[in-house]
Parts: sequence; structure tokens; C-alpha cells
Amino acid sequence: MTRLLFIRHGAIDGLGQRIAGRGGGESLNRAGRAQVARLAQWLSQQPLAAIYSSPQARTVETAQALAAGSGIAVELEPQLDELDFGDWGGKSYAELDRLPEWRAFNALRSYTRIPNGEGLLQVQCRAVACGARLASCHEGQTVALVSHGDVIRAALVHYIGAPLEFMLRLEISPASISTVSWETGAPRIVAINFTLPESPIENATDDLIAATGRPDRRMSH
Repeated sequence: MTRLLFIRHGAIDGLGQRIAGRGGGESLNRAGRAQVARLAQWLSQQPLAAIYSSPQARTVETAQALAAGSGIAVELEPQLDELDFGDWGGKSYAELDRLPEWRAFNALRSYTRIPNGEGLLQVQCRAVACGARLASCHEGQTVALVSHGDVIRAALVHYIGAPLEFMLRLEISPASISTVSWETGAPRIVAINFTLPESPIENATDDLIAATGRPDRRMSH
């Protein structure tokens, strides 16, 4: 069986508050690095044949962490790149909510093009083409594709047979895995948004930082 693991990068600062887009060079934050470390441990038990990554810094950092110790070299894949948000890149959602173009985009994602950016149909076409090509190249193997929330959603709604307007009904969390298998040449969704829980120590450390503004050195090892 051929399996494609669509993996969203780990958390970054400003997640859910602004559009990171392309070219910002965002690194994973503390929570994101912890998410990816848990995921890397889980994936170490899986028979990965290759790891492909969007060229953005946050996805490359995620992919390299997943590859560490495996002997697998991360391969950059432009078709997994973030949606080109054009004029909206770096803007907060509070700013965007005031724009009629943003409201139109969210109402009809299939046909509304981002100013000086990309259309979601283009994103869907390249993501699906990438999936089909890699499935063909890695027949009978398991492959990781590290990408971005909207790119993964666009591919998944295609496999489901749903319109792009439904893509926000799919939750794709940071450091999540959505698995698509290929049997007899046809894709089948096996899992969507699989995530690993935080450990009790991580939760306790987060609570302490929130309360005191600094980590407890007893929990820093």
C-alpha cells in the first residue's frame, strides 16, 4: 500500500492572528518545536521512505526535525509551498476582516483570486498533482509531505470530492498528520488531523510560564 502523510508544520508565533504567507522566514516557536519532537518520535516507528517539504522556513525546520536520526535527506518540493497570499501576506486577521476582497475570498474560495497572489484552484491543482506524482514515484512506500494548512485542506477536499468552499470545515492543526493511501491507483483518506497529546510535564511547564513568566529550571531537562 502506498501512503502519503500530509503533515502541517509546527506552531509559530502569531498563529491564528495573522497570515504568515511566504518569505517571512518564521521559525517554530517553543510549542511548535515540542509538537514536532513528539511527532518525530512517533514517526520513527513508521517505515518512511522519503520526506518532502515546502520551501518555507517553518516547514523545512519541521521536516528536518522529523528526518533527524533517520538518514533520510529532506527534499524541497515547490508544489507543497504555502498559498501565495500576495498583498495579504503578513497582515492580521483583524486588518483583513475590514476588506471586502477578504470577505469575498472566504465566501467563494473557488473563484476569488487574492490581490497579486494565487487562486485556491491553482493551489489545489499543484497539491493534488504533487500527491499523484509522489504516490507513483513511491509505490508501496510511506512518504511524508510537510506543508501548510490551506494546501493540505485543498488537497483533502479534492480527494473527498467536495468543493473548495467546504475546506474550512476541515481542522488541520499544527504538527498534524492527514493520511491518504493509494490502492489500485485511487486515493482513499485514512485519517484527518491526527495529533499527539502533550505530555504532563509540558503542560505543567506551560502553566508555570503563564503564571510566572519564566520556566522552572527543574523542568527544563
